[in-house]
Amino acid sequence: MHVLVCDPISPRGIAFFQARPEFKVTVLSKRLTEAELLPIVADVDAMVVRSETKVTRKVLEAATRLKVVGRAGVGVDNVDVEAATARGVVVMNTPAGNTVTTAELTFFMLGALARKIPAAHATMVAGKWDRKAFQGTEIQGKTLGILGAGRIGTEVGKRALAFGMRVVAYDPFLTEARAKSLGFEAASDPDAIYQQADFITVHMPVTKETREMLNASAFAKMKPGVRLVNCARGEIIHEGDLVAALESGKVAGAALDVFHVEPLPSDHKFRTLPNVVLTPHLGASTEEAQEKCGLEVAEVITGFLLTGEVRNSVNLPGVDAKTFELVKPYLVLGEKLGKVLGQLAPGPIDRLYITYGGKAQDLPQTDPVTRAVLRGFLSVAAGSGMKDINNINVRSAAAALGLSVEEKKSDEPVTFNEWLHVQAFNGSAKVISAGGTFFGSPNNPRIVRLYSQPVEIPISGHVLLINNKDRPGIVGFLGSVLGKHGVNIANMSLSRDAAGGEALTVLHLDSVPPQAALDELSKDPAITSARVLSL
Repeated sequence: MHVLVCDPISPRGIAFFQARPEFKVTVLSKRLTEAELLPIVADVDAMVVRSETKVTRKVLEAATRLKVVGRAGVGVDNVDVEAATARGVVVMNTPAGNTVTTAELTFFMLGALARKIPAAHATMVAGKWDRKAFQGTEIQGKTLGILGAGRIGTEVGKRALAFGMRVVAYDPFLTEARAKSLGFEAASDPDAIYQQADFITVHMPVTKETREMLNASAFAKMKPGVRLVNCARGEIIHEGDLVAALESGKVAGAALDVFHVEPLPSDHKFRTLPNVVLTPHLGASTEEAQEKCGLEVAEVITGFLLTGEVRNSVNLPGVDAKTFELVKPYLVLGEKLGKVLGQLAPGPIDRLYITYGGKAQDLPQTDPVTRAVLRGFLSVAAGSGMKDINNINVRSAAAALGLSVEEKKSDEPVTFNEWLHVQAFNGSAKVISAGGTFFGSPNNPRIVRLYSQPVEIPISGHVLLINNKDRPGIVGFLGSVLGKHGVNIANMSLSRDAAGGEALTVLHLDSVPPQAALDELSKDPAITSARVLSL
């Protein structure tokens, strides 16, 4: 079997592959473009990449024998996971290898920024002795604002506490209880970070919500003289707005390891600013991290190719084939229930409670289904860009966010043959719940309970969820408004607590309704909310 190592990994990882007589190992001497990869991947069974090589749809189509792509690192945004899944290619990563390494770099960057160490060093090398020009600031007693309190953000916060800093963190999943246990203060939103922090560090994935979230508007809300550190993703900061803020003095300094375009262009304005510390994407660049990631990616790929073992997969549950066939329908249903709750739950959630009823009690494994529920919930509630969340690490990722999960097999009588029910809690208060089953066959899952009311929701496409007062003519009104805007209703489900009381209307649509349609619906006094769910 042919293993193609596209990007540099540790010698121990390469040696691990080469020790197997079953493998032919090719190590590329430089990163290849898509066009350069196409002619050499036809006979490749496994590809090993870091962040440099792009495994695109075209590369996957050309690699007709490819079985697995291993990413020596966390993020797999350089791999077209959807295309890989469609072609039956397993994508694996090494999620734990660079947590401490990136956290340490972040904190060292913060210290270098506070004490102007790189600029002072440069003048010393130039033969100068200019102490007055490099007066810095202490970090003890200062407030560190952390945007994203996952694995890395949490490790940075722990180090900050050891240096006497006050730590305020924002994360969609950070509850008051979790923050308190870490010694942090939980911020209700990013604005609370902007208004309080002397230093701000970013540890969020790139999503629609986070892309260029640190822009002119955000800088305007920050304290004068704030200092920024970004060792996560360059796209989170609007670079032009940061340059302006640095030049005006609103932002006293920035330490950056990641950028919109990498390598950073030689004429980029960042290179000319005296109050900027720059490093060339060194987050995972330590001997220890490279050793861990390189060896781990070799181990997981070897295990998969030789025995079929699945570890750290982002697109395949880690179970044997027989069990997988039994739980597969529940994986689909569970992930959709998680997505529904993730889109509807207001505020932070610290516990999910999953009940398996009816024939679902007899599943040989419920853990893969629970993981699917968590994955669906996290992918929406924590941002769709959390591509490092997979079936293997989803439990630890949830725990790092303070989200616990409980499972129960219930023999209480239920209306359906199979019953999967998920409740979301904040503390002791139940926030929302949803339940699902199968109609006729495992290939026909449905959500049949929402907000403790009976409904019927197909688990694909676009769903318009309306909370309204039960009154005559409401159905006709909904149909006329949607029809006027060219939106067709495929299915409808109605539920109410009493005649003339509170009602829940679920419309399965052929297309996403335009905002104008939602605005028109919301103007009706009988309608209290109208939300579109993406399933």
